[in-house]
Amino acid sequence: MRNKITVIGAGHVGESVAFNCARMGLGDVVLVDVVEGMPQGKALDMFESSPVEGFDSNIIGTNFYSDTEGSDIIVMTAGLPRKPGMSRDDLLYKNLEIVEDCIGHAAAGSPDAIIIMVTNPLDAMCEAARRVTGFPRERVFGMAGILDSARMRSFIALELGVSVKDTHAFVLGGHGDTMVPLARYSTVAGIPITKLIPEDRVEAIIERTRKGGGEIVALLKTGSAYYAPALAVAEMVDAILNDRHKILPCAAFLQGEYGINDLYVGVPIQLGRKGMEKIVEIDLTDDENEALQKSAAAVKELIDLFPQKAPA
Repeated sequence: MRNKITVIGAGHVGESVAFNCARMGLGDVVLVDVVEGMPQGKALDMFESSPVEGFDSNIIGTNFYSDTEGSDIIVMTAGLPRKPGMSRDDLLYKNLEIVEDCIGHAAAGSPDAIIIMVTNPLDAMCEAARRVTGFPRERVFGMAGILDSARMRSFIALELGVSVKDTHAFVLGGHGDTMVPLARYSTVAGIPITKLIPEDRVEAIIERTRKGGGEIVALLKTGSAYYAPALAVAEMVDAILNDRHKILPCAAFLQGEYGINDLYVGVPIQLGRKGMEKIVEIDLTDDENEALQKSAAAVKELIDLFPQKAPA
């Protein structure tokens, strides 16, 4: 019996996640959206590509959460996209309502599922999903650091004119302007970039990484990034369903790690079949730790804005 992967939201990110998971043979895919006909049409188009691409995964589109029951993984991409000049934080209230509704319905039919959050503002939406589902932190986390690290790796490769396959980048913190790219942990063929790139250029790469999503939004004008985010999600799904025990930077709920409590912050975690197997702690300099704490504080500011629910 194949794995079952539900992707909520049939926009650019969602459809790309669904297609990548199917073509990688990770499982059967259910694409859900409120717009009648859209997920069905996109799913049919993807499935009709299977003879050419050579995958056996089934893909269906639906407007009903009953079709998602028994999912192994739920990927949440639905939400309003960023517009030029809009920060991820501006999306908080609008997307909070969407996340609570969608995740609540999906989790009800898949109580053992692992949830991967993509909707922005990412760290805050992870907390919303954790609260709605009551799932343990091992089964609710977010895609962020893989995307941020991929962007940094791309910029390093461009700077040095080397293969992206030789680059490695390390990004901690919230998924936003306060993220913490760590230059001394970022390498090219094992050599720290601080040994290869002048300090001012390293700082330029770090700043471009922080603004990477906004750069694409400004260019597109009517949308945001989806190719790289979708592939980052697919890497997480692959690590989980194939039990790879792979260490990847993701938004995880910290309970004392890195001196941070009860907040979702981007850190390296090990992913396997049961979800998050462990959080990996690394040594930080005083400046790096200060930046990480500042990033965590920015996440807390958003969480503190959540509407207070009336007691039952």
